[in-house]
Amino acid sequence: MFDNLSQKLDKAFQVLKGHGKITEINVAETLKEVRRALLDADVNFKIAKEFTVRVKEKALGQKVLTSLQPGQLLIKIVKDELTELMGAASVGVNLEGKPSVILMAGLQGSGKTTFTGKLALHLKKKHGKNNPLLVACDVYRPAAIDQLGVVAAQVGASIYEDREQKDPVQIARAALAYAAKEKHDLVLIDTAGRLAVDAALMDEIKALHQAVNPSETLFVVDAMTGQDAVNTAKAFNDLLNFDGVVLTKLDGDTRGGAALSIKSVVNKPIKFIGTGEKMEALDVFYPERMADRILGMGDVVSLVERAQEQFDHEQARKINKKIAKNQFGFDDFLAQIKQVKKMGNMKDLMGMIPGVGKMVKDVDIDDNAFQGIEVIIGSMTPKERAQPKLLNHSRKTRIANGSGTSLQEVNQLIKQFEQMSKMMKMMQGGKGRQMMQMLQNMK
Repeated sequence: MFDNLSQKLDKAFQVLKGHGKITEINVAETLKEVRRALLDADVNFKIAKEFTVRVKEKALGQKVLTSLQPGQLLIKIVKDELTELMGAASVGVNLEGKPSVILMAGLQGSGKTTFTGKLALHLKKKHGKNNPLLVACDVYRPAAIDQLGVVAAQVGASIYEDREQKDPVQIARAALAYAAKEKHDLVLIDTAGRLAVDAALMDEIKALHQAVNPSETLFVVDAMTGQDAVNTAKAFNDLLNFDGVVLTKLDGDTRGGAALSIKSVVNKPIKFIGTGEKMEALDVFYPERMADRILGMGDVVSLVERAQEQFDHEQARKINKKIAKNQFGFDDFLAQIKQVKKMGNMKDLMGMIPGVGKMVKDVDIDDNAFQGIEVIIGSMTPKERAQPKLLNHSRKTRIANGSGTSLQEVNQLIKQFEQMSKMMKMMQGGKGRQMMQMLQNMK
């Protein structure tokens, strides 16, 4: 996410680090590189120029040139301006009404249907909307209704469909009546998209919007389309006056221009970002956290929040008891791995750790990184998984053959497992507090 932009901004700030003395000339040179980085990220030229002008004014106003740490102060000003550019603060979704009605709008291929499912799951977990209804109002795209049905099943939601009716307005009205009757507390309406903005699409979405009077209208846009996304957002906003923007596919090779420009153009907040294909891969958008990540500062808060969402207290209690009795086994190790996998894209997670993002920027980290470990553990007998000390040379050889791996890989996994077991045991003892104190000091 924003890897290219992050690298170019980092390169821009290297200009300052290469000078013994900070002058207005090399600050201007740095900001020229910042503007170039923004333009390369497909940010609108006018927005990029205004951005660097504001940064320069603040830099001179805060006496960056005479500061003890001019480089760091300039980075802070850039971070603050990036935060402001993306909306300053997070804006929640409006869930007024019984049921709450949310309408999705956007072009074909933007990810509306998948996002509809992700939002249903998010609102179930975070806002207690336990009985969501997904409404299939895309009557044009082949298999659109089937896709929404699959998504609904994945997130435990109901679906309203009418394959005979070809008028989306009539489908939506009937769905609202059905939702009231069946006591659904949330209605999410998935609408049709087109390959480009056209009159027929705009008339239809406008009529649908007027008919259902949603508490929230969200414009869903593919982040990888850059300035085209911003132009499309403007066209839809002029018609619908939508409430917020959703940027999908931010886990892809996106330049970031849409995220940085869209708020300035339509003056509507980015509310959610899609960060992967899994139904859990949806994040509330926090401008300040995103600015931190763009500047390579990581995003520890979001990382901790994701970890807490997947944290199983009952499982943790059982594992702690096993550790205390030296009974921690490979099944427990596997359970920990599964929890980590649920947190999302591995490279994205590592990018949330300050300093690590730069280290892994050129490293290909596959989401199947744990697959080899899982296969090796799967080749062990239940007794071996429960009692790792049983793993002698002949057993390891059998496991390597059964998993299609080498004896060296099996030994490496066992070594990692033993190190993790020792560390967890240490954390339970008196040394745990010492380690936490060391980590705090390092921070």
